[in-house]
Amino acid sequence: MKNIFLVGMPSSGKSTLGKRLARRLGYRFVDTDKLIIREEGGRPISDIFRDRGESYFREVESRILRTIRPGCGLVVATGGGMPCFHDNMAYIRAAGLSIFLDVPPERLVERMLRHAADDRPLFSQLDPALLENLRTRCRDRQPFYSQADLIIRGDTDVDALLQQVKPLL
Repeated sequence: MKNIFLVGMPSSGKSTLGKRLARRLGYRFVDTDKLIIREEGGRPISDIFRDRGESYFREVESRILRTIRPGCGLVVATGGGMPCFHDNMAYIRAAGLSIFLDVPPERLVERMLRHAADDRPLFSQLDPALLENLRTRCRDRQPFYSQADLIIRGDTDVDALLQQVKPLL
């Protein structure tokens, strides 16, 4: 059973769509941010960033990713920046099917503003330049995300995604 890795910006729907996809395929859902939090003794991602820095976080993130072995029948929601560091996108592609959830920055802002918590260390709901920061980050990450096996619009529902994914499994 080939793993499925969902990549994309924060609030692109990786966890929401990933849970639905896993349920429909009979796969297990895994969120790498939750694995990192567990590895770090329950500390929130924002605290890890603040206390240890982004470089440390990216090393932990890469180590956690490499614990996910090919063929485990997992749907994996990756952190937004995960594909962009430590050759993680190459590992993702080798360990399963990669799917980029492509969501425009304007839609990401709408979704982020609906979240109860300001839990994204690189994007603050209170930042007046949030949209511009997202546009810049999307542009910077595009070369990594575009390496995915499948690129879908972020508003794709699980039925449409299943039609595209099943032939690739």
